[in-house]
Amino acid sequence: MANIETVISGKPDRIRLAVTVLFAGGHLLIEDVPGVGKTMLARAMAASLSASVHRIQFTPDLLPSDVTGAPIYNQETREFEFEAGPIFANIVIGDEINRASPKTQSALLECMEEGQVTVDGVSHRLDEPFHVIATQNPIDMDGTFGLLEAQRDRFMALLTMGYPDETAERALVKARGAIDPIAELAPIASIELVREVIARCKRVYVSDAAMEYAVAIVRATRMEESLRLGASPRAAIQLVAAAKAFAATHGRGFVLPDDVDRLAVPVLTHRLLPAVPTRGQDVSAQLAELIERVVASVPVPLPAS
Repeated sequence: MANIETVISGKPDRIRLAVTVLFAGGHLLIEDVPGVGKTMLARAMAASLSASVHRIQFTPDLLPSDVTGAPIYNQETREFEFEAGPIFANIVIGDEINRASPKTQSALLECMEEGQVTVDGVSHRLDEPFHVIATQNPIDMDGTFGLLEAQRDRFMALLTMGYPDETAERALVKARGAIDPIAELAPIASIELVREVIARCKRVYVSDAAMEYAVAIVRATRMEESLRLGASPRAAIQLVAAAKAFAATHGRGFVLPDDVDRLAVPVLTHRLLPAVPTRGQDVSAQLAELIERVVASVPVPLPAS
């Protein structure tokens, strides 16, 4: 987190969330207006790890095979051989993912859920860990396709960058005029270490009370009349997984209800659909406020006596 903060200053909470999603074995969706550092955060995450990294620039004409790969005819052997696409990497940065067509978006569903790609009936395993960091702009709707509900549900958390404060913005403008901060960033963690951390995060203790609290929050979203679609059971699973990794980043081997509270908004916001369809930058903010009300309405489990 300290390494990334040398590039993304003044955003420690966002950096912690991004690292939490990585250690929880999930995928991260970064949504915000242009120029606030969405892609920079993704690049800084990737540059901090000694891992294979591929970047995909999503466009309307991008085909599923451009992402997953396709059989290529080998003239020497006179046989078709599978040529892996850019999805085969430890870290995949998907820039402006909502500019891809629904058909291309669907190509990511199996990758993100099952860690494999199936082409012509043959399944190919992806590298482990496999972590997708996708960005999208909620303002510009021209030439974009809203993410499929199934696609959004596969992202563990939604992160919004926000504008930097005045001091951080001054420092940013001054620093960027001299050097490329990513070029100066050195990897400080091996992919083997990341695998070990992910395995340890899975072993973080979650009491029955904390788990039931997370499930109660998720189920409460389905009772909201202002929502057409509440959070899925996958949301409950990923909320608990994220809470375990979040606890680990704070040096704890157990989950507190506060961990669930802190992560409810980023883990649930992008999975909900308002009863009245709306598009624009304020939708996520409105849904975040709704989740905060839902969390406040669910009784917090008391500590065992």
